[in-house]
Amino acid sequence: MLAVLTICLHVRISLSFYSPALLSSSTFTPQLSRKLYHQRQRVHSQPRHQLSSSSQLALDQISEEERQDVFKTLLRDLEIEGTPLLGCEVDAVHTMNAALWTTMSELSTNNDAQKTCLIMERIPINALQSFVSDFAVLKSQTRLMNHLPELHRISISLLGNGIGPALIIETTKRSPAETEENEERTAIEPSLSEEQCTAALKSFITRIVIGAEACPYTRTADYAAINLKKKGIPAGPVAYRYSGSTDVCSVVGAFWNVVCELLSTPQEDISTTMLSLPGIGVGNDDRAHERFVAVVELIGRNLCLFRGDGAFGLVHFHPAYDRIVVHPVDKPAYGHLPPRSWLRAILRKNGNGDAAETLTDEELALSDYQRRSPFTAINVLRAQQLDAAAGPYSIVELDVGGETLEKASGIGTYSRNAIRMASLGEDVLQEGVNNEMAMAYF
Repeated sequence: MLAVLTICLHVRISLSFYSPALLSSSTFTPQLSRKLYHQRQRVHSQPRHQLSSSSQLALDQISEEERQDVFKTLLRDLEIEGTPLLGCEVDAVHTMNAALWTTMSELSTNNDAQKTCLIMERIPINALQSFVSDFAVLKSQTRLMNHLPELHRISISLLGNGIGPALIIETTKRSPAETEENEERTAIEPSLSEEQCTAALKSFITRIVIGAEACPYTRTADYAAINLKKKGIPAGPVAYRYSGSTDVCSVVGAFWNVVCELLSTPQEDISTTMLSLPGIGVGNDDRAHERFVAVVELIGRNLCLFRGDGAFGLVHFHPAYDRIVVHPVDKPAYGHLPPRSWLRAILRKNGNGDAAETLTDEELALSDYQRRSPFTAINVLRAQQLDAAAGPYSIVELDVGGETLEKASGIGTYSRNAIRMASLGEDVLQEGVNNEMAMAYF
C-alpha cells in the first residue's frame, strides 16, 4: 500500500486516503443506474472502473449532479474491491505531474501487481486526459520503450473514461525477465553518493562551463546569471539537486520537484538548478547513451505537453554525449545542442568563416564535450534568463544547405564553444571526463 504522505524536495504534496464519507453521500438514482450500468453488466470484459461505449454516450446526456453521482459510485466500486483511494491536494499541472510520477515510482519499485486510484479534484479533466493520452502514445513508441523497460508494466487510465477527476494507475507483476532487468539496473544504487556526485559535477562546471568559458554568464559553480542585472535578471545561487534512483518514474518525479521548487522560489534565492541523475545511463557506452537519450526525451516531452517549455529551458548532459545520434538528428531537439550538420553554417553565420572551412569533421565533433559531464545531469533554466542572455535579435535564419533555411539562436555561444573545444583537443577533454567519472563513481 502506498505511503499516505509524499514530500517533494521543497514542495509539500499531500496524498491522503479519500474520505469514505464522500462515498456514502451519493444520491444515485435507480433509474440512472439502470440507464448506465445494465450495459456494463453484460460486457464481462469491461473493467469495473471503466464504462462501456454505450454508457459513455449516456453520460453526455446527464446533468453535472448525476455525473458526480456516477463518479462516487465508481469510487465505491474501487473501495469495495480494496483499491486504495488517494486524495491529492494539487491545483496546477506542475504539482500534478510531481504527484503522478512520484506515485508511479512507488508502484514501479514493487515487484507485485498493484492498483491505486489518485483523485485530483482541483485539476481539470482535460489535463488528466492529456497525461493519459500521451502515456499511451509513449508506450506504442518502440524507439523509446526499448530503453524504458520499467514502463511496460504500468498502465494509466481515467476513472470512468473521464467521469470525474481521478486516475487509475496499475502495474502487472514483474515477469522473471523483468525482475532480472530490474535487479541488474538497480544494483548500482547503494554505491551512489550525493556528495561525490555533486563534487564531480561542480568539477565539470569549473572545467568546461567556467574554464573553457562555455557560458559567459557563469563565473563560479555556485552562482549564476552574472552580468544580467541590466537586463532585469538578478544573479543568484545554483541549486544542486540529486536523485540516485535508476527508475525512470522516480527521476521524472525528481525533475518535476525541481520545477515546483523553482516556481515557488525567487530568482535571488535560486537562479538555476543542476539535477544530478547518476543512476540513469551509467557509463559511456552506446547502451548507456541510449538510455540517457530516452529518459531526457521523456522529461522534455512531458514538460512540453503542459507548455512548460515557455517557462523553462533544459540543458542535457552525459559522459558519452553524442549529438549525431540524438533524435531527430538533423532538426533541433529540446535541451540538446544544435544538429552537428548545422555547425559549419552556424560558424559562417557568426562570422567565423575560416573555422567553418578549416576545422575537420573530427574537430567539430569535439563540440559535444561541452555536454560531457561525469553522469546524466539536467540544467533547469528559467526562460527569462535564456531570453535575457540571448537578446531580442538572437534568432536568425540559417542556410543549412539544400536550399533549406532553419531558424537558430545562440549561434555566438555555439560558435565560440565549437572553436574552443577543438583547440583543447580530444585527449585533454576526455581526460577531464574520465577523472570526473572516477570522482563520481569510485
